[in-house]
Amino acid sequence: MIFEAQLETDLSSVAALMGEPARAAMLCALMDGLALPAGELAELAGISPQTASTHLQKLLEGKLLSVESHGRHRYYRLSSLEVAAALEALMVIAPQSRKQNSSDTDLCFARTCYDHLAGWLGVEFVQALKKSGCLEQDGLQFNLTPTGWKTFEAFGLDLETLALQRHFAKACLDWTQRKHHLGGALGRAITSKMLELKWLVRLPNGRALRVTEAGRLGLQKSFGVRL
Repeated sequence: MIFEAQLETDLSSVAALMGEPARAAMLCALMDGLALPAGELAELAGISPQTASTHLQKLLEGKLLSVESHGRHRYYRLSSLEVAAALEALMVIAPQSRKQNSSDTDLCFARTCYDHLAGWLGVEFVQALKKSGCLEQDGLQFNLTPTGWKTFEAFGLDLETLALQRHFAKACLDWTQRKHHLGGALGRAITSKMLELKWLVRLPNGRALRVTEAGRLGLQKSFGVRL
């Protein structure tokens, strides 16, 4: 009983950190995996720099954020992929705002979930890989088949190095699609490569992505994803 109470206490402390509106806004602003300064996070959360500083210190103490110092400037980012996955999962069950705009549509279509591809495109990418026999799902993990290994080696990925990492091909629940997209080291490497090839470009002021003409052709030719 003592052990169960301790687990409940730990969960409630993390929930309290994430649940405060300003802190939640700052955490969500960092879901693209990039590091942002305190002033920008304060503006995104609609609070004063002094209030933001207090909230950021609490998030650091709770190990939800990490900080990097460059001269006089401090840049904050999510502390781990696990924090991003927890936020994405909470978004699945959180009430959705009735107000929608073009940025919401962009996020639903394609975005980064910390460091990997999410949204409709992320889910459709996984479905295409399954259909072509490149990927198989085993619970909350994906397994890369021999066909998939050849496909991604041809795409220019160093799979032997990626496979040594803790989470190679993780199934991440997508909060807009309610299906899994591809996370882990493989998901990160694929997304990074697509950005490098200019198949995907980041839209300003957020984590939404746009597919270029080169990306449309490349996704169809290399992976069978039709847009």
